[in-house]
Amino acid sequence: MKKYINGKVYIEQGNFAQAFAVEDGKIKNIGSNEEIKKLPGQEVDLGGKTVLPGIIDSHLHLRTMGETLIQLRLYNSKSIDEVIQRGRDYLKDHEGIQFIYGRGWNQDYFVEGEKRFVNRHDLDKISTEIPIIAERVCVHILACNTKALEMLGIDENTVIEGGEIYKDENGELLGIFAEKATEILRDIVPEDTKEDIQEKFLAGVNHALANGLTSVQSCDVFMADHWDPIHGAIEELYMEKKVPLRYYPQFNLLTLDKIKDYVEKIYKRDGVYDETYQRGAIKLFKDGTLGARTALMSRPYNDDPSTKGIEAMTNEYVDSICAYADQENIRVVTHCIGDEAIKRVVDSYEKVNHENNPNRNGLIHLQITDLPLLERIARLNINATYQPIFLEYDIMTVRDRVGDELASTSYAHNTLKNVLGAHTAYSTDAPVEDLNPFPCMYSAVTRQRVNGDPEGGLYPKERVSVEDAIDCYTIEGAYTEGNEKIKGRIQPGYLADFIILDRDIFTIDKMEIKDVKVEETFINGESVYKKN
Repeated sequence: MKKYINGKVYIEQGNFAQAFAVEDGKIKNIGSNEEIKKLPGQEVDLGGKTVLPGIIDSHLHLRTMGETLIQLRLYNSKSIDEVIQRGRDYLKDHEGIQFIYGRGWNQDYFVEGEKRFVNRHDLDKISTEIPIIAERVCVHILACNTKALEMLGIDENTVIEGGEIYKDENGELLGIFAEKATEILRDIVPEDTKEDIQEKFLAGVNHALANGLTSVQSCDVFMADHWDPIHGAIEELYMEKKVPLRYYPQFNLLTLDKIKDYVEKIYKRDGVYDETYQRGAIKLFKDGTLGARTALMSRPYNDDPSTKGIEAMTNEYVDSICAYADQENIRVVTHCIGDEAIKRVVDSYEKVNHENNPNRNGLIHLQITDLPLLERIARLNINATYQPIFLEYDIMTVRDRVGDELASTSYAHNTLKNVLGAHTAYSTDAPVEDLNPFPCMYSAVTRQRVNGDPEGGLYPKERVSVEDAIDCYTIEGAYTEGNEKIKGRIQPGYLADFIILDRDIFTIDKMEIKDVKVEETFINGESVYKKN
């Protein structure tokens, strides 16, 4: 047994302990220093440090997060010229490379030159000899150079249902693809070997542990025609006990037949899954993103009345997935951002909804909402997985996109959780944003960008407390998995997943929350990361 004393240990809202004991991978006792000191075992002095339950990120893409640490990084580029220069520098540093995949550009962050999507003419300035793909930060828009476009074998008349292929004023292809159209472009990306996949996944794992994550719900089989080799490579790491991070997959396959095949061959197996490596959930995409104006809205965009966004899956298709999942008692989670997309997904869920939503079907993102929609979500006990960190960008655009009235009831973190009583969990959707949970908590608590804008926060009635933000990242994340009785708290009998912080998140200035760092991460009572 190990005894951790002299700390500030978060138990639940309004309740802290000084000390706790760990035995056989679980929390044995909590209490005062005096109470825990009486127990046998090794003593560890926390030196007054704050201790939280391990962080659970309820939606991200861990392999892709690791990949971004290796590939061409275009995040926070200030202009198209900077995108081009970063590409040239990457090409120079990777002599002999035969394919470039870049991630993270966002035209709304461009402050010099044109403020538009990157296109093939821009990427041709990096190279016309090798194919280049550059993914917008939202992952719902891809741009490619002319070399990559030539490999596709498409022309100006090609149409992709549920997607868009952009053209210029003369009808020529721009090398820009949205939603389902991105799939044909991804098909030309060289397939990773098992070793490549594992290298990228482990890079993501190490980054997660360093930021206090002890569990992830990760969509790695993503817009996929088949689950291997990604699934097999990741599973091998877990079967060989090479990864301590708890893993709950969100598997996203392109057709119902492929989902059924995965369920029969992978999901239903016995003797494979445990508290570290779990069965997971079906992941669907109903629409696109607000930044790209592909989120499906109930009325035209305020700043572009020509569009209401893109529906990536029909209602009938989502209904069929939900009916099958209900029959098999499998959880479904769906990407839905625009208010019309959310409404339609809720319609599909309601058709199979049983009392209290036992499969814990969930909505991921649910950014744009009105009050009746929020009330309906709470009444049906549908889980919500928010990404408060998205406010860092969307604070600048949401009023322009949807108007003041609808914006005022959107990103409704406080209303849905505390006023209506729904279950809300937090995540980062990494690598759309970095998986560090503390900037995300900062966004939820302040409703401000990292520079402090706007003063008082965007619609401050939707701010939450620090305790709320921590709970959404711990016990609520555990609830979405059906694991709220074994993790997400520092309580006797719970898994000993906890983190030690470098400062007291409960008393520091709220502007400082984004700067909190993890000193040590524990899973099953074992240290899996320690800050140098």
